[in-house]
Amino acid sequence: MIVFAAITPHPPLLIPEIGRVNLRFVKNTTQSLQRLGEELYASKPDVIVIISPHGQMLADAFSINIAANFKIGFEEFGDLMTKLEMKGSVGLIHHYKEILEGKMPVVLFSQEKLDHGAGVPLFFLAKNIKPKTIELIPISFSMLDYKTHFEFGRRLQEDMINDTRRIAVIASGDLSHRLTEDAPAGYSHWAKKFDETIVKKVQKKDTAGLLTLDRDFIEEAGECGLRSIIILHGILNSIQYQPEIYSYEGPFGVGYMTVNFKLA
Repeated sequence: MIVFAAITPHPPLLIPEIGRVNLRFVKNTTQSLQRLGEELYASKPDVIVIISPHGQMLADAFSINIAANFKIGFEEFGDLMTKLEMKGSVGLIHHYKEILEGKMPVVLFSQEKLDHGAGVPLFFLAKNIKPKTIELIPISFSMLDYKTHFEFGRRLQEDMINDTRRIAVIASGDLSHRLTEDAPAGYSHWAKKFDETIVKKVQKKDTAGLLTLDRDFIEEAGECGLRSIIILHGILNSIQYQPEIYSYEGPFGVGYMTVNFKLA
């Protein structure tokens, strides 16, 4: 059964050893992720499924990391101290591959070191859960169309809702990377409108609206989280839920949205 669902941002500067003095600018996001961590802990998950934009990405297939053990660290960002280890869910991943065979293009790969798109949310959400008590399934989206991403999530949901294990799903992704003049991808006057649109559509449960956003509008925003969000909405399809926007902010030119989906 699905017991927890959330959308999280993933900037490495949220990690204390990396962000340091800059943490004061992302206080709302940090507090929201800590709050989500409490919600996840209370949901007592057996399995965490995390969808990241920064894992192995293929043009024409979804990727699932089947490593038996995972290591979370941020050495590439100058942090040699922060470490977290989790075990993989090898059996369940093989099961997902089997049920998706012939319906969705899925490739399995094995890589112990997790990307920051998965690592940052898990630092906040899973650090208080004993690693040996839960299993992790990292998923990477593809460059296929948005409807296929929704269908991929829906196919997973068909199995998840009948599973006796308690499953948590985290969609990791930042919104526009072009909110300010010094933003990573440069400035676009469409960026703020894009983020406002995503926040509104998530809040209003407008899945159809997410799937039919103008491609030029999306491209102009320079986002990295929309496909993760759409997969999550496929997983939540037909399930009763109420989205609660914990926070949104964009202090460094990138939009950070944190959402908890309260499940009925």
